[in-house]
Amino acid sequence: MKKKLFLGIGLLFLLVACHSYKNIPTADTSTDWKSKVIPPSPQQQGGDPEKGLQYMFSGEYVGSGIPYELFEKQGKKLAKKAPLSNNFNEDIPYFVSVFEVANGEKVVSGNCFSCHAATVNGEVILGLGNYASDFRNNLSAFGKAIKTTMRVKYGKDSPEWAAYENFSNFFAATTDAIETHQVGVNPAARLAEACMKQRNPIDLTYSKTAFYEIDDYNIASDVPPLWNAKKKNALYYTGIGRGDFTKLLMQASVLGSPDSTHARTVQQNFVDVLAWINQLEPPAYPYPIDKALASEGKALFEDHCSKCHGTYGEVETYPNKVVALSVIQTDPLYLNYAMTSGITDWYNKSWFATSSPHSELRSYEGYVAPPLDGIWATAPYLHNGAVPTLEDLLNSEQRPKFWQRDISDYDFDEQKVGWKYEVKSNGSGKKTYDTTIPGYGNMGHYFGDKLTSSERKAVIEYLKTL
Repeated sequence: MKKKLFLGIGLLFLLVACHSYKNIPTADTSTDWKSKVIPPSPQQQGGDPEKGLQYMFSGEYVGSGIPYELFEKQGKKLAKKAPLSNNFNEDIPYFVSVFEVANGEKVVSGNCFSCHAATVNGEVILGLGNYASDFRNNLSAFGKAIKTTMRVKYGKDSPEWAAYENFSNFFAATTDAIETHQVGVNPAARLAEACMKQRNPIDLTYSKTAFYEIDDYNIASDVPPLWNAKKKNALYYTGIGRGDFTKLLMQASVLGSPDSTHARTVQQNFVDVLAWINQLEPPAYPYPIDKALASEGKALFEDHCSKCHGTYGEVETYPNKVVALSVIQTDPLYLNYAMTSGITDWYNKSWFATSSPHSELRSYEGYVAPPLDGIWATAPYLHNGAVPTLEDLLNSEQRPKFWQRDISDYDFDEQKVGWKYEVKSNGSGKKTYDTTIPGYGNMGHYFGDKLTSSERKAVIEYLKTL
């Protein structure tokens, strides 16, 4: 029983999947515009970046969790295998936090770096999206096993149970909802949707009765790098996250925060987290760059790409454009999900929107053209991670329909810039990315098709310098 329990706890911070294509969301994405500029919103200033990093590693923002003693031995074993340990509070992996809750109990939960860190050449890059996410295994049985263990070992009247209960309630609400159809994609938006529907919008307390329904079909996404947030006027691929970033970035707290009083404390600490994110820089390209070719690529980039993605170098600009779906033509389902979810109305009536500082969810009929800082490290590409390399992105005819990579580390392709991959004949295989699954198509962003082969090569060489 203990062996299974430890294995389950280890999997807890990686999570869930299924192959049900029912109730796929649809929305009207027709527009009379091609792009829109998203205006800025006031942001919190004066935070301490060092305190922000420490809070991300060891803060109590999740609010509740599993008793640390159930995880301690397994955590130390995982820490020995991980390339970076979380040494702020316990000797555990960097993607796990141990913290005290209000009643003094020590609990464990995943932290921000479960999703926002990954390894490149054996080194953990904080702020890089976790490309190794695998949410295809349903943990409902594991959640029930943990609850049984808690009842037997501690009892429902124990302080340990009180420290665990909120986490248990929201974990149970998410296990079926966040199952994905692909390896390497992340259901963060779905997790927030599943947790928030069980929260009273006014005080954020747990409710057995859901405040809205969610679609059966889950659409996950690639995880964007945190270092680009400082350039953005809106968060998320659709630009739906508007207003104060501290409230938008603290969404991990919905996993176990008890109420809005605790949420207020988290928001105040996330002023420091935002300060850390705002000083975060992308990793430099670690291999040789042909400077002459990159110079040719810069001119081509500024002619063909900068109107949406901005300029880089001595003069940096970023236009903050959301591009209409009719123009970008990428897979529409993640956008449809954002436009139809009940979370939008809930959020805009909730503590997040009605208390200061103000944040809100506001839909657009398109996808944001992101900043490209550190783009070499952020493969795969498009909002759903459907394209493995920059060369494939800029030449749509060679994009693989079924492809497979080794996600144990970033197996980098210096020529095509992105993941080394194997083309497969079909979607079978646990590590195969299947672009025929709804929501994970590799279509769209055809702008690179207009370039010649030599021009593409030059642009890619320039992108290495960003």
